Amino acid sequence: MALHLQQSGNQWLLSHQGESVERSWFLPEYWQQQQQILGQSHGRNVTWFVGLAEQPMVLRHYYRGGLIAKLINDCYWFSGIKNTRAYREFELLIALEQLGLPACRAVAAQVTKAGLVYRADLLMKMVEGGQDLVALLTKAPLSEQQWSGIGATIADFHRARVYHADLNAHNILIDQGSQTWLIDFDRGEIKPQQGPWCQQNLDRLLRSFEKERNKLETFYFDSRNWQSLVSGYQAQLK
Repeated sequence: MALHLQQSGNQWLLSHQGESVERSWFLPEYWQQQQQILGQSHGRNVTWFVGLAEQPMVLRHYYRGGLIAKLINDCYWFSGIKNTRAYREFELLIALEQLGLPACRAVAAQVTKAGLVYRADLLMKMVEGGQDLVALLTKAPLSEQQWSGIGATIADFHRARVYHADLNAHNILIDQGSQTWLIDFDRGEIKPQQGPWCQQNLDRLLRSFEKERNKLETFYFDSRNWQSLVSGYQAQLK
């Protein structure tokens, strides 16, 4: 599976080899006209769910985070198309699909350059029936087996040397078949080898669970759940 790159002036479209992409796909207005807006998610910014009900997709615009976002919302310094966040994430998602790892499947991406900066968008297939852990844990506790499965899935990525830059409870989904998926691989990469970053990923995830537990009135998470996750992780690495 190869990445296809099409350039027209200061705009690049990314897709899989042999598949065509339309610029309009990256406009929510286009999907509105097609009556194919399936919903939206309001986190720090809006993420759109678009397409046919039987083939849902996620349309995500790249926004900055942190303090700089107060000054620069969605612009990034352009130093070549292959250095853009959209290109690198699209390329990584193709690699994850080839490895058979449970991550969103990339459909297309676009990068638009204006002067010295660029903006970008990514279109992905939606995980059917997927709900993030925060949404699930506000409703009911997970079983020990499910917690172990989450740990085992994270271990599968780490065994493949896949680094997730923002592994938190919102970026882990459970589908209707209890399969665990990792999403949002912006700034992720395949590392040369395993190392301290593996434990740093787990530490970040634990902080995320503790943050949600302190913030939400109802959040089914405790130290036993974390130990089940770690046990599943360690068992998968053996």
